[in-house]
Amino acid sequence: MGETNSGSKSSSRWCLQGMTALVTGGSKGIGYAIVEELAQLGATVHTCSRNEAELNESLNEWTTKGYRITGSVCDVTSRVKREELIARVSFQFNGKLNILVNNVGTNIQKQTMDFTAEDFAFLMNTNLESCFHLSQLAHPLLKASKAASIVFISSIAGVVATNLASVVYGASKGAMNQMTKNLACEWAKDNIRSNCIAPGVIRTPLAEKHLKEETIMNAVISQTPLGRIGEAEEVSSLVAFLCLPAASYITGQTICVDGGFSVNGLHILQP
Repeated sequence: MGETNSGSKSSSRWCLQGMTALVTGGSKGIGYAIVEELAQLGATVHTCSRNEAELNESLNEWTTKGYRITGSVCDVTSRVKREELIARVSFQFNGKLNILVNNVGTNIQKQTMDFTAEDFAFLMNTNLESCFHLSQLAHPLLKASKAASIVFISSIAGVVATNLASVVYGASKGAMNQMTKNLACEWAKDNIRSNCIAPGVIRTPLAEKHLKEETIMNAVISQTPLGRIGEAEEVSSLVAFLCLPAASYITGQTICVDGGFSVNGLHILQP
């Protein structure tokens, strides 16, 4: 009898059954993989996308697979739309939320001197302000669940300097990494953990545009110890782990998922 209880307790540490989650930008790429991973582990998930056609296509796929996933059209760059999204989630999940994944992000690939004020504002709003505001709005729901987790999807561009991303993009992600630490400390009293994942070059629709250029692909692979591009599922698995009860003592961390790219120094070939 004791073994049964022990086994039950152990299995509950490794599943998300009965938990609720909001994942922004879940219709494609890393967001899609995160939504599916959380659902596979038992969570009930709500996601959003600016593109209604893409969202509906994804929702149909998930319905066919039997996952508990709903979605709504939302442009998270809009403050009003963010408020509407959280109001909808609050209604759907009865005022409680266990998991918030701030996944939405974009890049404008320009040299620093070519950036306009509008470019700067758009990137900071999309990558940083939206995550900050959504976390603010979701705080009462996360606190009400009594065991909550926020995961920010950052980038190695916020950890190391790389010309694969613009200066402003890197700055927005660096700020996100620091926000993760501060929220972890400030909201620990509310049993809300805050962690950040910094992916390297991952095979997504956004990255594919750059990876089509052979010189870029070869350069990335040559500087990545594991010698390949990452897959979205290799990011979503870490997101899911950080949300599990098994990860209950992990907070305030920024973890790179990049095949070793960010820790790779200069290697001089020996004759």
